[in-house]
Amino acid sequence: MTGGPDFVVVSTADHVSIVRLSRPPNNFFSVGMIESLATTLESLDVDGVTRAVVLAANGKHFCAGADFSESGRDDTTADLYRAAVRLFRTETPIVAAVQGAAIGGGLGLALAADFRVAAPEARFSANFARLGFHHGFGLSVTLPALVGHQRAAELLYTGRRIGGEEAADIGLVDRAVPLTELDAAAHALAAEIAGSAPLAVRSIRATLRGDIADRVAAATDHEMAEQERLRRTPDFREGTRAMTERRPPNFTGVES
Repeated sequence: MTGGPDFVVVSTADHVSIVRLSRPPNNFFSVGMIESLATTLESLDVDGVTRAVVLAANGKHFCAGADFSESGRDDTTADLYRAAVRLFRTETPIVAAVQGAAIGGGLGLALAADFRVAAPEARFSANFARLGFHHGFGLSVTLPALVGHQRAAELLYTGRRIGGEEAADIGLVDRAVPLTELDAAAHALAAEIAGSAPLAVRSIRATLRGDIADRVAAATDHEMAEQERLRRTPDFREGTRAMTERRPPNFTGVES
């Protein structure tokens, strides 16, 4: 089963569906990917079989950030965030299996899951400020909820990368396991969830998550406005250029 052109591949056994991002090696973040993933997860909510989902990725990286080269679509940031909110409105518990990079929007995607299992080699970064940009994908809601306000501020202000073990230490990741055991560990957690009464699990999940989808919708409205403002600044142009050229950025702090 596929969830869209080259984006998502799904397999299901014993009430656990494995949903794999399938744009290796980097699984770049794009509107098309998130729309496809949202559609796939919505279908699993009502398939009468799936009780837990493992969100994994083929290739070297879980999701290495934005795909600035995607063509053939006339997407906007609003399209992206509408699709993102759809993810948060789905009803089935999700365990993310993170290898390699979960950067920028890829980090936001990982935090949309209920749980994260990661290899020590995994790398997490909210690198937006290093691009001269405002964070997005509801990280205003999800990141402080996991690591606390102060730690979230540090990660967002600095954009620094942390590995899987540090991510586990600060609560960003629930379990850190060797890379060779990553898929098995994520599946084992999902299978344990799937062994509980499915109506009860969904009810408990809805209680615990509360109005998270509405809060993410409100947050992404603000995040999008700030992103659009900052996209017009010299610092954003410098940040993206420096990233492409693999050098430290030289920011000026000038509005225009």
